[in-house]
Amino acid sequence: MNTDISQIVITIGSFKLCLQQSILVWLVVCLLVGFVAWLAGRKIEKADPSKAPKGLVYWSEELYNLCLYVIQGNLKETTAHYLPIFGTLMVCMLVSNLTGLVGFQNPTSNISFNATLALMFFLMIQTHGITKAGLKARMKELTEPMWLLTPLNIIGELALPISLTMRLFGNILAGTIISLLIYTLIKSIAPWGYLGLTLTPFIHMYFDVFSGVIQTYIFFTLGTYFLGQQVAQQED
Repeated sequence: MNTDISQIVITIGSFKLCLQQSILVWLVVCLLVGFVAWLAGRKIEKADPSKAPKGLVYWSEELYNLCLYVIQGNLKETTAHYLPIFGTLMVCMLVSNLTGLVGFQNPTSNISFNATLALMFFLMIQTHGITKAGLKARMKELTEPMWLLTPLNIIGELALPISLTMRLFGNILAGTIISLLIYTLIKSIAPWGYLGLTLTPFIHMYFDVFSGVIQTYIFFTLGTYFLGQQVAQQED
């Protein structure tokens, strides 16, 4: 097995398997979140409803309310149906966005990872749109308000996964690069660099914590908005 800073290459005879560090981090995060969710479920079952929640039960309720806040306005009456998958993905993304604090590559800095999530939204939107009204009605939507705008409507549909992918990738990767440049600058001006290390908590507070939370919110808000156009009842 050969390793470097960005990937792990497992060699078995003539077969080589290349695993990006970001993908391994995501798998570990999913396993940890799954275990914590299972443990929280056990504790919630045993919790006394007459007492105020605390510990893991309290934080589980806060995360539940946070996920509801992000998607409920878009998915409306279908929120309960989609909450398990989007809630899980949001928590996993929030946790993974904090992995930069411990020196690991953030999964959302991998464009392939972001494209996979964006493609999931795109396929869900198109599938539900066809299921809801039929293929003929869905195709007709692309010709509204006039058939001359059909190419623009198609481009608009295809732009969604590209926009979601590049927005998340660009913002997260930019934060990583800026942090690296600042660290390089601090190292190059040693011994004053030791004084500069006092600034690093603030750097990570913005690029790893604040920016990670904001980008997760934007990604799922936009994705569920377009999904809600197909699955939720629209107000007149």
